[in-house]
Amino acid sequence: MNAADAALGRDARLRSLLAALHLASPALPVGGFAYSQGLEWAIEDRLVADEAGAQRWIGDLLLLSLARFEAPLWLRAFDACAAGDTDAFARLSEELLAARETAELRAESQQMGAALLRLLPALGIEPPAPEPIAYPAAFAAACAALGVDREAGLAAYLWAWVENQVLVAVKSVPLGQQAGQRMLMALHAPLVRAVAIAAELPDEELGSATVNFALASTRHETQYSRLYRS
Repeated sequence: MNAADAALGRDARLRSLLAALHLASPALPVGGFAYSQGLEWAIEDRLVADEAGAQRWIGDLLLLSLARFEAPLWLRAFDACAAGDTDAFARLSEELLAARETAELRAESQQMGAALLRLLPALGIEPPAPEPIAYPAAFAAACAALGVDREAGLAAYLWAWVENQVLVAVKSVPLGQQAGQRMLMALHAPLVRAVAIAAELPDEELGSATVNFALASTRHETQYSRLYRS
């Protein structure tokens, strides 16, 4: 490989990395900061009361729920977009919405998906057709359009989720900033494992049964005092 080819390859890798960082940034105006995904109720109910409990809650959801359903469908949505298969992409988005455990989780996915759709033209991306659209499907479509590496895009999506969950714990348990950084570092390895699980899981093994998570979200819908929309 000559110097020019090496430079082109380096530039392509850096553009892919920058696009993934851009989409995973908390500055992306999709409203992720407004949602706790039931963690606020888990803290209220003392299911999560300290750093160790918060890390366990987030890590379990990552590996037992996202890695075994949402993340594999994210990869399939990415592949459908990359192949131009709009019908398959629409079906996957519908499945992601239908599988949300509670009304507030479904509303969260729709609202964040709609926010990302509105943003895509500013990023030079033609928005995908289905509406309402699930947020994971919209994120996968953006990654495919921007040329982000498939598994790096999923890692960026999961990182954004992990980071938001940790910030909820930092603010609501409450925990200090150093505790939040320790949790984020400790969740690197589970996140890598989650991407590997999602990439290998066949269709017949997709699914999760995180009962406490579903109950926390259900109870959060009627929580008397709360900061988060879900």
